[in-house]
Amino acid sequence: FMKKKQTARARLLEALIEEKTLSYERAIAQLKVSSKVIQALCEMGGIEVSTEQIYRNPVKGWNYVEKEKTLSFEQEAIVKGFIEDDEKEIRKVYLIHGVTGSGKTEVYMEMIRHIIKTGRQAIVLIPEISLTYQTAMRFYGKFGDRVSIVNSKLSKGEKYDQFERARRGEIDVMIGPRSALFTPFSNLGLIIIDEEHEGTYKSEPLPKYHAREVGVQLSKLWGASLVLGSATPSLEAYYQAQIGNYKLYELKNRAAKGSLPFVHVVDLREELRRGNRSVFSKKLKELVEDRLKNKEQIMLFLNRRGYAGFLSCRSCGYVIKCPHCDVSLSAHKNGQLLCHYCGYRMAKLPLCPKCSSKYIGGMRLGTQKVEEMLKNAYPEARILRMDTDTTGEKEGYEKILSLFANKEADILIGTQMIVKGHDFPLVTLVGVLAADMSLGVGDYRASERTFQLLTQAAGRAGRGEKPGEVVIQTYNPEHYSIMAASKQDYKAFYAQEMEYRKLLGYPPAAHLMAVLIESPDKGAGEIWGKELTKYIFHEAKEKRVSVIGPTEASIGKINDIYRQVFYLKSVDEKKLIFLRDRMEQYIEGRGGGKTRVQFDFDPMNPY
Repeated sequence: FMKKKQTARARLLEALIEEKTLSYERAIAQLKVSSKVIQALCEMGGIEVSTEQIYRNPVKGWNYVEKEKTLSFEQEAIVKGFIEDDEKEIRKVYLIHGVTGSGKTEVYMEMIRHIIKTGRQAIVLIPEISLTYQTAMRFYGKFGDRVSIVNSKLSKGEKYDQFERARRGEIDVMIGPRSALFTPFSNLGLIIIDEEHEGTYKSEPLPKYHAREVGVQLSKLWGASLVLGSATPSLEAYYQAQIGNYKLYELKNRAAKGSLPFVHVVDLREELRRGNRSVFSKKLKELVEDRLKNKEQIMLFLNRRGYAGFLSCRSCGYVIKCPHCDVSLSAHKNGQLLCHYCGYRMAKLPLCPKCSSKYIGGMRLGTQKVEEMLKNAYPEARILRMDTDTTGEKEGYEKILSLFANKEADILIGTQMIVKGHDFPLVTLVGVLAADMSLGVGDYRASERTFQLLTQAAGRAGRGEKPGEVVIQTYNPEHYSIMAASKQDYKAFYAQEMEYRKLLGYPPAAHLMAVLIESPDKGAGEIWGKELTKYIFHEAKEKRVSVIGPTEASIGKINDIYRQVFYLKSVDEKKLIFLRDRMEQYIEGRGGGKTRVQFDFDPMNPY
C-alpha cells in the first residue's frame, strides 16, 4: 500500500498488526483514516469491522462493601416467615411496620438475597431521588454490579440503557421511584415499596396511578410478592392489614440495641409570651450550642409540605377552618378565606376569633431565611441547605448528602427531603421549626402527614452510638398528631385519625373522587362544573353518594387555564366508577371543546 501511495490504508494495517483491535473512533481521530478507507479494506477482506453495544452503568466504579450484620430476633422472624411462604409458592402483600432505625433495609436485602438465589429479580421503590444514592450504595455493597438505578436525573438514553440491561438479564435489582415499577425483568419475584406512606408514589400527571395499587396488580401478574415498609404506614395500607388483606409484621425496637430519641415539645405560644419572637426556641438554641460544642451534627427541618396560605394565631394557636369540611381555609389576595373542598368563603379577620389577639396571619418562613439566621447566630458553624434550589443540578442531592455524611458540615437545613430514610450516625439533634406548617393545610390528610413527617424527622436523631434528642416547635402542642408523634405512638394516632375519617367519610373509611375541570375560559369551566353536578345529582342521591362543590380549585389558574373542582364521596367505590362513566358519556355526547375533565380516585392532594 505504501508503494501505491495508499498511506492511510498502510497506517491502519500497521496499527492493527501492532494492537490487533482498534476502536473506530481512534482510527478516524488519531490515525486520520476516513470511513471510506475502512470500508474498502473491509471489502478486500483485510480487516473486519464489528460493532458492540455498550450500555451506560450509573453505578459503575462504585467502591463500597456492605458490612454483614447479624439480624435481630424480630428481623429474623420476618425473613424466615417470608422465605417459608415463598418456598410454598404463597404470594402475599406484606406490610412491615417498623420504628425508625429498626433495620427494615436489612430485612429487604435478605428477602432479595433469597429471590436472587431462586433465579428471580427484585424492584425496590424509594419515594425521593435524594434517597437513591444512599439506598443504592447499600444494595450495591451487598449485590455488586447486579444492581442499577433509574430516576428523573438520568437522561432518556441512560434510562433506556438501564431497562435494556434489565431485559438482557444483566441486573437483578432495580432501585428508583415509581417509574422503576415498569422495569422489564424476565422473572420478577419481589417488589418492595419503602416508605410506602409517601405521597410521591401517586402520579399526579395523567395517567393517575398509585404505585402501591400498581404493585399489587403487577405482583399478581408475575406471581410475585409485594412488601410495603414504613415507620408510619399510610392509613390505607394499615387498614388493609387490619382487615386481613395484607400480612402485618412489626419491628418494635431499633436495630443494634439503639434507643428512640427523647422528644421535647415546645409551645411557641409560651415563647411569644416570654418575648421570644425568634424562629428558634430557647430549648432549641441551648441544644444547638451544646451539639456544636461537642462536634455532633444537627438537622433542622422546615415542615413546609403542602403549604397553602392558611391563617393561624401566634398567641393561642387557633387555625381558621371551614365549618363544613374541617379543613383550614386558604387565604387569597382579595382578602377572602376560601375552602377548596366545598367553596365556603368568609372575609379575612383582623383579630383572632378565639382570643382576640392581633397576632393572626399566615406562616411564612423559608429555608434561605433560616440559613441566614443561623449564620448570624453561629458564624463558626458549617451549614448546608437542602431544598429544590440547591439540588436542581444533576447529582445535587448526592453532593450535599456526601458532604454531610463525611462530617464536612455541622448543620443540615431542609424541607421534607432531608427526613426520609437518611441514616447519619453523628446526628444527635433534630429540630422541627414549625410543625403547624403542615398541620394547618386545607387537606383532610393534614394530620396524617404531620404525624408522618414529625415521626420521620424525629427518627433521624440518635441512630448511632450516642443518644438523640428532638425539638418539635408548635402552636398546637395538644394536637393528637403532635402528641402521638412525640411518643412515636402510631397505633394511638391511627385509632383517633380513623374515627375522624369514618365520621366525615374520607379514605380509607370511604372513597373520594375528585372531578377537575380545566378550561381557558373561566366562565365555561364554571358552567361545566354546574352542569356535571346537576346531571349526576339525582343518581348520586339515589345511590347515597355525597356531592361536594363545585368550587374554584386551590390554585384557580395555571398557565392561563382556569380550574374548577368538585368531589364525590361513597363507601362503595363501584358507585363512584358508575357515576364517572355516566359523566364521561355526558361529556362525549355534549362535546367538551377546549374544556378538559379529569377524574382522580382517592387523591393524595387537594385540588
